[in-house]
Amino acid sequence: MDFQKIKENVYYCGLNDEHRAIFDELIPLEHGTSYNSYLVIGSEKTAIIDTMYPPKTEEYLQRLEKNGVTKVDYIIANHGEQDHSGSIPALLEKYPEAVVVTNIKCAENIQEMLFVPKERIQVIQDGEKLSLGDKTLQFIFAPNVHWPDTMFTHVIEDKVLFTCDFLGAHYVFDDVFAKPSEELTHSAKRYYAEIMMPFRMLCKKYTNLIKTMSVDIVCPSHGPIYNNPADILDLYEEWTKDEGKNLVLLPYVSMYGSTKEMIDYLSEQLQAKGIETLVYDIIRGDLGDLAMGLVDATTMVLGTSMVLAGPHPAAVSTAYLAGVLRPKLKIASFVGSYGWAGKLFEPLAECVSRLKLDVIEPIQVKGRLVPEDYKKLDDMIQAIYDKHKALGLV
Repeated sequence: MDFQKIKENVYYCGLNDEHRAIFDELIPLEHGTSYNSYLVIGSEKTAIIDTMYPPKTEEYLQRLEKNGVTKVDYIIANHGEQDHSGSIPALLEKYPEAVVVTNIKCAENIQEMLFVPKERIQVIQDGEKLSLGDKTLQFIFAPNVHWPDTMFTHVIEDKVLFTCDFLGAHYVFDDVFAKPSEELTHSAKRYYAEIMMPFRMLCKKYTNLIKTMSVDIVCPSHGPIYNNPADILDLYEEWTKDEGKNLVLLPYVSMYGSTKEMIDYLSEQLQAKGIETLVYDIIRGDLGDLAMGLVDATTMVLGTSMVLAGPHPAAVSTAYLAGVLRPKLKIASFVGSYGWAGKLFEPLAECVSRLKLDVIEPIQVKGRLVPEDYKKLDDMIQAIYDKHKALGLV
């Protein structure tokens, strides 16, 4: 496959991986993914921006050779994670004159994880420029927009910005230029939810920064590139807002049906009061759907059955995930059923404690529900309604 031209002497040289089913041994992939690498040819020097996932290295090297890349002066490492940096050692062997250009944190990572020799690395500072002749690369540090070593690379004359993982999507394509669609928006939101949401405030900062830069094209390291950057920047502006939607997320695990009965009742009655709900079956659901629900929800009520003397392990995992993803949730509670005794909610509350949520009194039921339990659920529903109304959501 020939390289696809992005701008004059700026090319896409990455690869699709349509058969990859899971990422980081955690994230299910609906559409596979791509590993984006870019070639920038200046009048004096040539640079590759980001490289390749290690299992694809041989295919990647063949692609470079087929497209006539005989000399590389600089390998720009925007981030040290191996899905972008993994082919650096092979490139350094193939192009012995090349040096890796990156920040100090990424330099440390690729030395430790890939054994890249220190003498083959050129460390740059935030805002520093590197001339390729008629093209100038400028480096913009964006620490913790995923990893502490993350940076962007801006080709100033062409107004092209390479944003590494930021603004990406796990999505394969034939044409590298994004074609707006519900499917692509879904994949980009899922990617944001699973990978970027823990760094929401920094994502907001760099979304606003890029909007001031007047770039023509945004090139992430996964998924298609945006020749209308507003298509993705406007979505990130929405997703990173401090305010959630009029939505209650209801994840649950139910062993004998009582907890599901509580969740279903909450969903039905909240909707009757004009509040949208999203019910998520923890055992059978897709992790990405849960993460996307957390992007928008203002309230989460987590339902669990008792296992031995504590909450179901899958419910603990969900609470832990909500805690580490750091969504914009404002309100939370718990419901559940038990058979004999134990601490049903304390471990769940501990998992989300870092979010500083307004917690409504949880409801614990022994066995099946009785009329008094429905009264408690009605009180919870009214409390959620009142809090959403106070936030101006209903």
